[in-house]
Amino acid sequence: MARTASLPITVRQICKAYGPVRALDRIDLDIESGEFLTLLGPSGSGKTTLLMVLAGFTRPDSGSLKFGADEVIRLAPHKRDLGMVFQNYALFPHMNVGANIAFPLRLRGVPRAEAERRVEQALETVQLAGYGGRRIDQLSGGQRQRVALARAIVFEPRILLMDEPLSALDKQLREHMQIELRRLHDKLGMTTVYVTHDQREALTMSDRIAVIHHGRIQQLDQPRRLYERPASRFVAEFIGESSFLPVERVNGAFHCAGQALKLPAGPAPEGRTVLMLRPERLQIVAGTAPGHLNLLRGTVEAVVYQGDSFLLQARLADGSAVGARGVSTGGALAAIPQPGGSVTLALSPEDTILLPAEGASE
Repeated sequence: MARTASLPITVRQICKAYGPVRALDRIDLDIESGEFLTLLGPSGSGKTTLLMVLAGFTRPDSGSLKFGADEVIRLAPHKRDLGMVFQNYALFPHMNVGANIAFPLRLRGVPRAEAERRVEQALETVQLAGYGGRRIDQLSGGQRQRVALARAIVFEPRILLMDEPLSALDKQLREHMQIELRRLHDKLGMTTVYVTHDQREALTMSDRIAVIHHGRIQQLDQPRRLYERPASRFVAEFIGESSFLPVERVNGAFHCAGQALKLPAGPAPEGRTVLMLRPERLQIVAGTAPGHLNLLRGTVEAVVYQGDSFLLQARLADGSAVGARGVSTGGALAAIPQPGGSVTLALSPEDTILLPAEGASE
């Protein structure tokens, strides 16, 4: 299949309430043409509600929604000309694979010969060539997911929506399909909006990620920046592993665990702050630590072997718990202190990130 002419999506002040609960609270969002944008958040955050508003299955209480230059807020789902992949795939069990994929073409009155050509092309695109005559119950979970995707793209929509399409797959297949979906997006170029609660999935696949909580977008950013420079404690807790230590401001300097912190260049947040610690950014110091690093001293509580890596759990003098992750290669495990021993953890100034104390998950 060739690249399609994609459309940008413009969301303005979208609100949706269910009784006293604000599922969407004045959502503003600009999705670029051809972009792969993921809506990420915990259960009940509003991400699926927003996707259903885009699809037309949920009517918002107020706001504007444009596909390109066209207002579509009152347009029925079947008139929005978008592809949709549901969480449960929504395949027709009484139809074979080819008939399932051809269904949207039949609804659009595409002649049979052209429909057959497009179905074969869609099957090749999702790497299921020759599967057109198979029954749905003869397919694995990964193959059903591919059929659902083929059905969503066969009529060459300019926008593709996906609602947690990989959640039913096992871990290994899910990770494989993440790469496949991203490859397919790069090939077809459709504007894609993807919903998931899996932060690793979002980081793997997306051009940008919108983190949603309590019906509001907490941060919209590229995956790397979202992970390395979260805007709030909630985002830091939701994206990856983190520990947080209280920080005091004394005479303009920030102090944590009994020492003044060396910070990266740039403005620091106002008000009460906490120090965000990513386990993989903490170095386990053997010998004398370089003077340019921030140091945390404590006692090892546990060392957890996790295959390709290990997690060292330490308790600082003030009672705070922190974790440091290392790679399980060579003599790395043998060289680290054992439970009960003293340990020094080092953090570079570039990785010393202060966040507002407010905004922890509830």
